Amino acid sequence: MKSESNNPLLILVAGPYRSGTNDIPELIEANVKAMTDTALELYRMGHMPVMGEWFALPLIEAAGSKQVGDEIFNEIFHPIAVKLIDHCDAVLRIGGASAGADEMVNTGKAKGKIIFLDKSEISKIR
Repeated sequence: MKSESNNPLLILVAGPYRSGTNDIPELIEANVKAMTDTALELYRMGHMPVMGEWFALPLIEAAGSKQVGDEIFNEIFHPIAVKLIDHCDAVLRIGGASAGADEMVNTGKAKGKIIFLDKSEISKIR
């Protein structure tokens, strides 16, 4: 598919992971799928998408986490996404209520990153 962007951005996709799921795996998976589908759309727009989950989840597993929200999970999950923002040009916030995704937006703002609240805004900036 042809890229629509002449100046691709590295964009962190931030959306709910656990929020509203009661830690039910199928609902968490649906949240991850929504972020992954958005990442694919961004890629097809000519940008480089990234998700904190892509970095955090394998490390959480390797570190021996036994369940979502345990000490190991909390040590890695949000902190790695916050560090990842340093390498990104922008943050795209998707989905419903999520303290973690809101934290990514606020961190992105504090670090001077471009903040998108809808993917339609991305094509307007580049």
